Amino acid sequence: MSWQNNGGDNRGPWGQGSNQGGGGQPPDIDELIKKGQDKFRSVFGGGSVGGGKSYSFIFLGLIAIWLYLCVYIVDTDEQAIVLRFGKWVETTDPGIHFLIAPFESKQLTKVTAINVIQIGFGNTLIAQKERQMLTGDENIVDAPFSIMWRISDPARYQFNLRDRAETIKSIAESAMREVVAKTNVQNVMTNNKDGIELEVMQITQDILRRYEAGIEITQVKMENVKPPAEISDAFNDVQKAEADRERSISLAKLEQNKIVPQARGQAARMLQEAEGYRQKVIAEATGEASRFTAILGEYVNAKDVTRRRIYLDTMQQVLSGTDKIVIDSKGGGVVPYLPLAELNKKASN
Repeated sequence: MSWQNNGGDNRGPWGQGSNQGGGGQPPDIDELIKKGQDKFRSVFGGGSVGGGKSYSFIFLGLIAIWLYLCVYIVDTDEQAIVLRFGKWVETTDPGIHFLIAPFESKQLTKVTAINVIQIGFGNTLIAQKERQMLTGDENIVDAPFSIMWRISDPARYQFNLRDRAETIKSIAESAMREVVAKTNVQNVMTNNKDGIELEVMQITQDILRRYEAGIEITQVKMENVKPPAEISDAFNDVQKAEADRERSISLAKLEQNKIVPQARGQAARMLQEAEGYRQKVIAEATGEASRFTAILGEYVNAKDVTRRRIYLDTMQQVLSGTDKIVIDSKGGGVVPYLPLAELNKKASN
């Protein structure tokens, strides 16, 4: 880049010496500083002519500083509470907002961040006391748990609670002890942990809502629930005895399920046989009565014939199962007899 020749001389860009060849003098630092000060005065006002311009720049600077203090930006994961003379006036959402400085100020609060409080963790004496709880069946368990929460209302969170973390911890621990105290040890350790966590979260949230704490409980998580180390052996023995009892009950119920249906089947069969026998006896009695009535009618009409018929039928019934010898009434001796009934039996066999 070339410098403009001023007045035809060969002076350098700083107004000193020639810019041709290598024999020029270096620029004077003091003179450079003086020239810079002169230019600064000419721009911002140096003397009576430039005084108005100087005040204008000062005023614009003050306006810029005031705007810088008044305009603020709230990020997407934040909310801001606006204080006027130290008193809360509003809560603003993410975006660009404006303050009336210096009468108003702001406090930014993370409202999407999840905070975690652990209760009963560690090997300290305090942690041991926090996690040891009494169950509904009078057993003792170690039940450490974590509680997750976030800020739902920054204004209430800032002004309604002092020791926020300690308050949440105390409420959650009290709620957990209340729920565990009405639940048996088996459900606390294995079966019903989800239900316990949900109930503790609801109780804690209800209390914080009554306190107007501006806090939302997002989750309660029970960790490794187990008996205390001091009584673990005795607890395991009890659990083993409970398991043996349950197994014996299961075997007894299995045998019951096997025997009871058989007994019920036999009882039903006996009832059916008895009902069949009853119907048979009734039918036979009804038939005998009908037969007797018919014979009585015939007897009234022909007594001799009926009497002889009854005699022959009776003798047939009596003599049908006995050995018989037929003798001729004229003294001719025994009449030859062909046992057809015996022959029929042998043929059937």
